[in-house]
Amino acid sequence: MSHEASGERCPRRAFVSQLLAGTPEALVVTGLGSAAYDVYAAGDRDLSYYLWGAMGGASALGLGLALAQPERSVVVVTGDGELLMGIGSLATIAAKQPRNLTIVCLDNGHYGETGMQRSHTSLGTDLVAVARGFGFADARSVASLDACESIAQDIRARSGLRFVRTLVEADEPPRALPPRDGPYIKNRVRAALGLKPF
Repeated sequence: MSHEASGERCPRRAFVSQLLAGTPEALVVTGLGSAAYDVYAAGDRDLSYYLWGAMGGASALGLGLALAQPERSVVVVTGDGELLMGIGSLATIAAKQPRNLTIVCLDNGHYGETGMQRSHTSLGTDLVAVARGFGFADARSVASLDACESIAQDIRARSGLRFVRTLVEADEPPRALPPRDGPYIKNRVRAALGLKPF
């Protein structure tokens, strides 16, 4: 029985916290809204690149960072709505096949930042099938905190491009707001990577 059929879903914030605890050296890019709040709530770190108004841009930014930093694990943590907005970036990512990039989509089936309207994943869109269609050989769906350990191991190993759709509860934990100053966030990440600000 599939996760969807069973109705199994995991707590979003706990999943993000556990995954990031297992990948302390990873460079993390967030989608806007809930993904950014969850990553920040798990513990702010200099290697977290929070996006605020660039809906649809998280995966593309993650690709650029993965290509520029091949010796680092890069994790994009985003939601289904944000990913759907820039879905074409998955095609480019699959064409480039960076071995150090993992896309983690927190799929609650809703647009959480605009009133919890149903997203396309509630209406039949299968993001794992989409990712496979674009060329992600490792595309999987998880719905349990138990999956965090193996995902974290894969991220640390940088053993290949992967897409992880995480079915999460459609709840709204209290917002934990990361810094909103774009140049500050960019330069903080650059400094953590040993690069000069610009």
